[in-house]
Amino acid sequence: MEEAKGVVKHILLAKFKDEIPPEKIEELIKGYANLVNLIHPMKAFHWGKDVSIENLHQGFTHVFESTFESTEGIAEYIAHPAHVEFANLFLPSLDKVIVFDYKPT
Repeated sequence: MEEAKGVVKHILLAKFKDEIPPEKIEELIKGYANLVNLIHPMKAFHWGKDVSIENLHQGFTHVFESTFESTEGIAEYIAHPAHVEFANLFLPSLDKVIVFDYKPT
């Protein structure tokens, strides 16, 4: 199977700290979703909560998926001031995080 040309998916698995209230989580998710309006190479954003019956989530509760035009686009996103500012608010609210980038086949 061949990888898609250019397109890269950026996956973030998160477990929010127990003391973070649902309203704050909702606010953070809205801020994350808004990055697609501020950072040009970020083409799409989706998120969801774990609904699996397999209980293999290892404590992770939320998934965030962003689509980028290229690996260079992800680098631009990571360095973008809007992302840096958001990450400084978002990351301290997390107990656990995994980030994984891949080119879909």
